[in-house]
Amino acid sequence: MKDINMNDHGNGSYDLIVIGAGSAGFSASITASDAGKRVALVGHGTIGGTCVNFGCVPSKAMIRAAEAIHGAQAAKRFPGVSGQAQVDDWRTLVESKGDLVANMRQKKYADLLPEYPGVDYIDAGPAKLVKGGVMIGSRTLTAPKIIIATGGHSILPTIDGVAGVGALDSKSMLELKTLPESLIFIGAGYIGAELAQMMSRMGVKVTVVARSHLLPGAEPEVSEALADAFMAEGITLLTGLSYESVRRDAAGVTLRVMQSGEPVEVTADHLVSTAGRRANTEGMGLEEVGVETDARGSIVIGDDMQTSVPGIYAAGDVTDRDQFVYMAAYGAKLAVKNAVLGDDQRYDNAAMPWVVFSDPQVAGVGLSEQQARDAGFDVKTSVVPLDQVPRALAARDTRGLIKLVADRATDKLLGGQIIAPEGSDTIQTLVMALKFGMTTKDLGATIFPYLTTVEGLKLAAQTFDMDVAKLSCCAG
Repeated sequence: MKDINMNDHGNGSYDLIVIGAGSAGFSASITASDAGKRVALVGHGTIGGTCVNFGCVPSKAMIRAAEAIHGAQAAKRFPGVSGQAQVDDWRTLVESKGDLVANMRQKKYADLLPEYPGVDYIDAGPAKLVKGGVMIGSRTLTAPKIIIATGGHSILPTIDGVAGVGALDSKSMLELKTLPESLIFIGAGYIGAELAQMMSRMGVKVTVVARSHLLPGAEPEVSEALADAFMAEGITLLTGLSYESVRRDAAGVTLRVMQSGEPVEVTADHLVSTAGRRANTEGMGLEEVGVETDARGSIVIGDDMQTSVPGIYAAGDVTDRDQFVYMAAYGAKLAVKNAVLGDDQRYDNAAMPWVVFSDPQVAGVGLSEQQARDAGFDVKTSVVPLDQVPRALAARDTRGLIKLVADRATDKLLGGQIIAPEGSDTIQTLVMALKFGMTTKDLGATIFPYLTTVEGLKLAAQTFDMDVAKLSCCAG
């Protein structure tokens, strides 16, 4: 794709140059264009970025397919009901995922460009920062302000032999031509958890290995509940270990680890690395112009989204901030407002939701119990298992729990996490509660619809002061 909607601005001078055409880059460009600014949007990679091409969209499409298979098989939890489903044609499923990605990339990115005449899309190769502007090939663009939004990429863990075994990542795994019989996942964060369960439900024998435990960023109760769900589905979890080596031979890929002082070897068709990502900053000339980066190559920014160099801003996965597509778009808008619209807005993630699309889904917002204690709060917590939530009882699926964290002195809610089949949608109610400074009593006194998962938040809030097991339905 070359230079869509290219206007001739003569000497190549713009109000703003945006490097990277993913969600952050488009958010920045659209925000600036709507304000009447001239913008050069430099591709520096596939238009649409990670989310639509390699991350959110393709993975969630495949996760939904796996949920359909599992849903049929799980129908037996209802007396008198049974079901069965399986992958009949993996290649067709993968191709349909590719069609969805191509369609969304076209409609939500490429087709939008003509709607913004103030934006010139320049897809002529990688960009490099130089004094006074940005160089693409032999062409130099100039602007008083620059926003870097080049995203990130997956990296291999440091394990002896890993470079020679043809390890897959989240992108290449979803492009396999045939459905493998077995997989080893290195890394048990949200990407590893989502993809491991998805492939297990497709009929693949899955082993997940991790140095610490499943979802290390989640509350311990939440992590344990998801681990129980995974093991109930036949997923093998090897945690609390160190990596020794990996090799490929006629049997497949064999990973050797040390667990509790003993060597353990696991063999599978492929190794999938979901253990880390790195910012796309190499070769961009950041060091030469003085832009500070951290050990992961991520650009260090202030709360105003500005880098260590005045006039150069950054947003999204290329920075040292939250690695979520919606936070990338949010940060990019802030960067534009501060860079070219004269505002002084600050990055605020205090009420930022996050979701893991496992089953049960895991979601959270605000401070965990440990984070709240580390911040100096006198903490009180409430934990309600889903077997106390009528919706879960009616659905005959009580896997999960809700945990709320509050300040004992003020009763103000500080955060919460949920693991439940509808956890991703439920969390937004807690987001609003935190955003507007609600107390546990406020939340417990709020009217919720009956037989919904979100009602569990009310029950969890009431549990700070009473035993909800002693309440009748709708008694609150």
